Amino acid sequence: MKNILVTGATGQIGSELTMFLRQRYGNENVVAAGHRREPDRELLESGPYHCIECTDGETIISLVKQYRIDTIYHLAALLSAVAEKYPQKAWDVNLAGLFTVLEVAREHACAVFTPSSIGAFGPDTPRDDTPQDTIQRPVTMYGITKVAGELLCDYYFRRFGVDTRGTRFPGLISYKTPPGGGTTDYAVEIFYEAIKKEHYTCYLEAGTYLDMMYMPDALKAAVDLMEADPGKLKHRNAFNVTAMSFAPEHIAAEIAKHIPEFTMKYEIDPVRQAIADSWPNHMDDSAAREEWGWKPDYDLEAMTGDMLDKLSRKIA
Repeated sequence: MKNILVTGATGQIGSELTMFLRQRYGNENVVAAGHRREPDRELLESGPYHCIECTDGETIISLVKQYRIDTIYHLAALLSAVAEKYPQKAWDVNLAGLFTVLEVAREHACAVFTPSSIGAFGPDTPRDDTPQDTIQRPVTMYGITKVAGELLCDYYFRRFGVDTRGTRFPGLISYKTPPGGGTTDYAVEIFYEAIKKEHYTCYLEAGTYLDMMYMPDALKAAVDLMEADPGKLKHRNAFNVTAMSFAPEHIAAEIAKHIPEFTMKYEIDPVRQAIADSWPNHMDDSAAREEWGWKPDYDLEAMTGDMLDKLSRKIA
């Protein structure tokens, strides 16, 4: 039985991944660690929770020893738009935090999953069918920390034998977790506004294609990769994974099939538009499919129907 530590457990991915892991491996075998002193009741009452700073190595070591941790899902990070606002803090949280976790993993023989992002690419990267191995010259602090994190994880695998693995996630869409400062968060906000107001003002231009994924697929990808046969992995940090690629007008049209009164207009945020313009339209995730059997369950149509149904009941 695995003993798992999830850092960033109160964040966008972590809050849902923790519960997903607890259902799979047992509540007491998954330790949640986040920066909030009072997390959601479900997270707090379903299993162990500790309030920590992700750069506090001594505290992480104590948790690893106390719970005999063998696997760490390291998710603590600032997202793209927030990272541009606070670049020094983003460097500290995103990269110093990862370095701390990798050192703990080296000393205590833990496997480590850490997510990278489409933000690890830049304007010089091929935008269509972006290859698994290609030029990565991001122009944001978020992207810089993600590229450095990929290299650091590969270094710890090659130099010290730490079992590091990761995915380059696209924009993630969830009915459980509210938007948290990401460039792709319009694809979450639009559902809230469609249900509440039947109207949304989009901060990205029409025709801005970005890779996206419904959260259930993201959770599945993280766990499937960590359970994959290491002998079949030619890559490790990090695999392109995606489920769908669309522009704002496409998701608006899909929502309108369910809410005919829904309308959308555009008021462009130049910061987030510039970030989106530096990212791929669509990634080639064939390496993930070939090396560990990656396959998403949700496309735009299936995700929209499920998202509207679940979020409507949540809001009601």
